[in-house]
Amino acid sequence: MSTIDELKNTALERIAAAADADALEALRVEYLGKQGSISALLKTLGKMTPEERQTEGPKIQGARTAAADAITARKEAFDNAALEAELATQTLDLTLPGPQTPAGSIHPVSQVMDELAEIFADLGFAVATGPEVEDEWHNFTALNMAETHPARAMHDTFYFPDRDGDGNRMLLRTHTSPVQIRAMKAEGAPIRIIAPGRVYRSDSDATHTPMFHQIEGLVVDRDIHLGHLKWTLETFLKAYFERDDIVLRLRPSYFPFTEPSVEVDVGYRQESGRRVVGGSGDDDGHQWMELLGSGMVNRRVIEMAGLDPDRWQGFAFGVGVDRLAMLKYGMNDLRAFFDGDQRWLSHYGFSAFDQPTLSGGVGASA
Repeated sequence: MSTIDELKNTALERIAAAADADALEALRVEYLGKQGSISALLKTLGKMTPEERQTEGPKIQGARTAAADAITARKEAFDNAALEAELATQTLDLTLPGPQTPAGSIHPVSQVMDELAEIFADLGFAVATGPEVEDEWHNFTALNMAETHPARAMHDTFYFPDRDGDGNRMLLRTHTSPVQIRAMKAEGAPIRIIAPGRVYRSDSDATHTPMFHQIEGLVVDRDIHLGHLKWTLETFLKAYFERDDIVLRLRPSYFPFTEPSVEVDVGYRQESGRRVVGGSGDDDGHQWMELLGSGMVNRRVIEMAGLDPDRWQGFAFGVGVDRLAMLKYGMNDLRAFFDGDQRWLSHYGFSAFDQPTLSGGVGASA
């Protein structure tokens, strides 16, 4: 038997017989450390002839690998034994009373969803829901979005390979507007609903995530005009931010499903690194910030929903729930909403007993 084989066998025997982790670490240094005996053999390869290296090299590498694997296995055995010993000493008395303060908390998105539902319920809106896996007719076509519209592109929308019975492609809904179509087709008019829920778009940065939350509102009735829309949005935002100095600015815009369409800006100012909504963007120290999109429901959308646009008119609006939470509760990065970090939730989460009410205030303190 060669010296290398003898050294390997001796090392394996001593590793197997190591009494504890400290003894095992000493053997690792003795054999595999910089000055270790097996490491020393590796340094001799440079002085060998090519023929000797072909013979002795694999033996030395094999001895080193065998020793390293044996040390790893032995260390794992020590770790497992230590863990089992620790667990054996730990007990849990299930008869002990629970903590005085509940350990769980409400996610800010859920809290804001409840706040919005409370506000719009007071304004006479019902909550409507729909499927998150939609067909492209409800998600695009019925909303007057042309086949060439950029939102239909693969880089913006998550499509499935399947199609429904009518040949429509299936997708993860990109907004909650399909709920408006389904509600109008099912209930007719007049109708007054909000549609909160999860939506999906292929986008990710500090203010966008592939999955986020949106709430849309729809009113269809006789003689509805833009003034009704502006009053509804002002009333909603004043109740949500719990202040009366909310000032809105409506700018002409374009959405396929509304005509005319308006972007809604809100006045704000910077305080201690966060945006505080309130005041006019034309006042000193105040600025304008785009908050949501809205407009009068397009005649074609009303027709697609099976209603007569000569009898019924309406307005619609949509806003990101996550963005509303960021503005009201001083959050800076949208991605943290979905990281699942318990420390973040412990800081920003809400008590399950903080139920929003208009009489007591929809806001809650974390």
